[in-house]
Amino acid sequence: MSEQIIIFDTTLRDGEQALQSSLSTKKKLKIALSLEEMGIDIIEAGFPISSPGDFKSVEAISKKLKNSIICSLARCVQKDIDVAAEAMRFAKNFRIHIFLGTSPLHVKSKLKKSFSEIIDMAVFSIKQAKRYTNDIEFSCEDAGRTPINQLCYIVENVIKAGATTINIPDTVGCTIPHEFSQIIKSLYNKVPNIDKVVLSVHCHNDLGMATANSITAIQAGVRQIEGTMNGMGERAGNTALEEVIIAIKLKKNNLNLHTNIKHKKIYKTSKLISEICNTFIPSNKAIVGTNAFSHSSGIHQDGILKNRKNYEIITPESIGLKPIKLNLTSRSGRAAVKYHMIEMGYDEKLYNLDILYNSFLKLADKKGQVFDYELEALAFIDQKENDNEHFRLKKIDVQKQSIGITFSSIELYCGKKIKIAETKTKKGLINSIYITLNKIANFPIFLKNIQLITKKKKIHIEISTKVQIEYKKRQFYGIGNAKDIAESTALAIIHILNNIWRANKVNIILKNIKK
Repeated sequence: MSEQIIIFDTTLRDGEQALQSSLSTKKKLKIALSLEEMGIDIIEAGFPISSPGDFKSVEAISKKLKNSIICSLARCVQKDIDVAAEAMRFAKNFRIHIFLGTSPLHVKSKLKKSFSEIIDMAVFSIKQAKRYTNDIEFSCEDAGRTPINQLCYIVENVIKAGATTINIPDTVGCTIPHEFSQIIKSLYNKVPNIDKVVLSVHCHNDLGMATANSITAIQAGVRQIEGTMNGMGERAGNTALEEVIIAIKLKKNNLNLHTNIKHKKIYKTSKLISEICNTFIPSNKAIVGTNAFSHSSGIHQDGILKNRKNYEIITPESIGLKPIKLNLTSRSGRAAVKYHMIEMGYDEKLYNLDILYNSFLKLADKKGQVFDYELEALAFIDQKENDNEHFRLKKIDVQKQSIGITFSSIELYCGKKIKIAETKTKKGLINSIYITLNKIANFPIFLKNIQLITKKKKIHIEISTKVQIEYKKRQFYGIGNAKDIAESTALAIIHILNNIWRANKVNIILKNIKK
């Protein structure tokens, strides 16, 4: 029968430690509720003794959680334990998580104690925590560098004292899978009362081994995994929970294990945490990265179109993500181009695939990724005409005036005509330019996203502006490069306006074809 792996999330505690500033109570609560919705078993909400703000956040979360068990961290200090319990007093059930360094390095240089004193501190603290709850977790900090006999001895004693979960952290991410597995196996073989507790691991990613170590620990008998969403955390981060969760799901027949996680909530939770914490998820990040389900190689794209299982071991839908379209780049083949045209509703009889593919390759070599609306224009607009820009910037003047008002004046070539528009607004420089340009173009557009990137050149700084605009439920992307923000923003938006203009022209051409 399949056994459950308990998922312990420490995004709000260990994950937050990596942020430049603390999260507000409101933001922490939003994350906690999303983690609970995803099915996380235990949420480590914070370290209440560390600050009044952390205490307040843990207290607020303890009032709201209904299914997940709330947990707070405490040192082997009586006041820490008292404050942790006080912060969680509104929860029906809660866990106190006590930690203490056990490696010779931590014992001598950090704690300046003898090992026997460490044992006494641990046992005393667990007995103090038992006044508040029977759910007590003890972490042997720096277990990866603790001699195995000492580790076994302290684990045996804290179990006798009343700990119900024992955590074996690879605190500095120094172990490799076989080495870490041997530590876990030794605990099971040498600690006589190990069967009375749940064994847990908390791995760091300093050598890029956090997920591998966690999975190896599971195979050695561990039944609780600790980590964070997106692998957030100190230094190189923690075990990325989404990776472990999906590995358990994918290898359920091999491992004979399961979790209580609602897998289709993973992407939503990952994205929410990334946005709230203002942390960038690398595009090649396993499971939740933007490239995790994208395919650029023509060979891969052809295989995916025939059967997604050819190059995908999990589906985007399984983590709550919509199916990802194939990237159109110079490495794409005819199959991908044809697929995109079919997806847009175009019969192959309406265009010549060979001519379109050759035109596509030239554009892809020039600009990199090609979007569907650009492919559409290549298929139906004459090449020479397609190369011409309908909208071109003639002059731009942006000034910050008194009381927060920005004034923009823009002259734009519109085919053979020149049009001028002006705007005064309190909405800032970027919105001022956006409003002014659309007074000229007059499209029903909505500014969705904008990103500014500063590039250092040899003799000057260049601003690169990336813009996303929605037009009739379709997403358009533009980029502009210039020496100042105003011009680069204008060029990026004009880039999009030209693509919208071409998309409208395609519609007119197709209507005439149907006639």
